[in-house]
Amino acid sequence: MKFGVREICNVVFKAKADTVIGTSTFKAGQPVLYIDSATASTIEGAATTVYAQGGRGNTRLIAWEGEKTLTFTVEDALLSPIGFSILSGAGLFKKKGQEVHVHVTSQAYVSGSGVIDLTDALGAEEEIDSTSPVFVMITESDGSITGELIRDLTVDGKTLTGVQRENYGKTVFVDFYVIKDSDVVSELQIDAENFAGNYYVEASTLFRRESDGVDMPAEITLPNVNIQSNFTFNMAATGDPSTFSFTMDAFPGYTIFDRTKKVLCAIQIVEDAEAGVKLSNSVMSHPTGFNIPEAENDSNTEHGEADSI
Repeated sequence: MKFGVREICNVVFKAKADTVIGTSTFKAGQPVLYIDSATASTIEGAATTVYAQGGRGNTRLIAWEGEKTLTFTVEDALLSPIGFSILSGAGLFKKKGQEVHVHVTSQAYVSGSGVIDLTDALGAEEEIDSTSPVFVMITESDGSITGELIRDLTVDGKTLTGVQRENYGKTVFVDFYVIKDSDVVSELQIDAENFAGNYYVEASTLFRRESDGVDMPAEITLPNVNIQSNFTFNMAATGDPSTFSFTMDAFPGYTIFDRTKKVLCAIQIVEDAEAGVKLSNSVMSHPTGFNIPEAENDSNTEHGEADSI
């Protein structure tokens, strides 16, 4: 059998031991992260070779190979808070019942009554936090900050009052904080002490058989990988969007089903796969006795109006 490979992997990371990420505790063997938006996946093996050399010309006589390494890399187009925590070793915080400060900046206008209205920069239920620093700076006509502060302002919900008369009509830059419920904020903390850990990784892909073009399921298992805590965020307004690379060093480990031999990687190819039949059915069919469920009725249909699409 010969086959070709051109499909990416869907990858599952499973906890090697009980793992706490944020407010969730993952038991040993439990899936922690599922990647189904990868752009590329690579398995790379390497080994070191040394030689005994001698004789005329100092030719190679015997070779010894060792220091075998295997690296599995998955490049993901998207990233979740848990995914970033696994990649970087960052702590993930999201504790219910707590409040957190969130930084906000906005350009605003000083009204003729000396009021700065920040309603457009705030959510419907949000207000300026009066217990946190608030900085209001006058700006140039191009929006750049002059460094001149407007002081002694009073915080009143979504507005700032008490601007001196000489600053009426000016454009200002406002730096302030709002308080949000921690349920809607995921906080990631990167420190110097914590790193990405070890995981049991299973990846699913397809190998295409040369003889008949059938895609055969292939399962790749790496029983013990350590994720390198290296990452790069490319934040730019042009070019391709940033991708996130999970680079994993494979170490010998037992698979779930065999505790007699440690392996770096196991690849299973399911050769009994058969060509599937693709069925096409109408999505606008009208079976006998069919009625539109009431929950799906738009209120306008009661008046004979067509739903918009």
